[in-house]
Amino acid sequence: MMNSIISLGHLLLYVTLTPRVCVCILKVAGKWYLIGFATNAQWFVDHRASMKMGTAILTPTAAGDLDMSYASLSHLAKKTDVPGKFVFKSERMDNDNDMRVVDVKYDEYALIYTLKTNGGVSTVLNKLYGRGNQLNPQLLEKFKQFSLENGILPENIAILPQNGRVAQIYRCHS
Repeated sequence: MMNSIISLGHLLLYVTLTPRVCVCILKVAGKWYLIGFATNAQWFVDHRASMKMGTAILTPTAAGDLDMSYASLSHLAKKTDVPGKFVFKSERMDNDNDMRVVDVKYDEYALIYTLKTNGGVSTVLNKLYGRGNQLNPQLLEKFKQFSLENGILPENIAILPQNGRVAQIYRCHS
């Protein structure tokens, strides 16, 4: 279980999140497409319009850790005593990451929640991965709702475009 206090401008949010699934680390191995991305972090707000769908290669280690390789960086996420929870340090972004596999269907999708902390300030980053470059509308909606429930502003929830398309930013309809 994770307990965190997250600042959203003038609002403080107390978060408790436990991974909902027992993760079989060997089944997450392979190529995943980054389809959904949601965070209130300023760097995302500044760059979301230029973001595109990317891929990650996940490789379990013999120790049960997870090597995560992206086009321009990689991280070794260390397993913890909590199934589905991993931690890693990003040297590039200078932050500590508490990552949790919230939901996974190994041949279809993975929903990941990460609490990134730098200098005592924490931000939530949710990612939706797919084995293919498209997911069904119900999974996209599940990702959007999960992100809203975790304090992400609607305009900061994006379904990333494939090559040459404009990002869909989720908007709440009143």
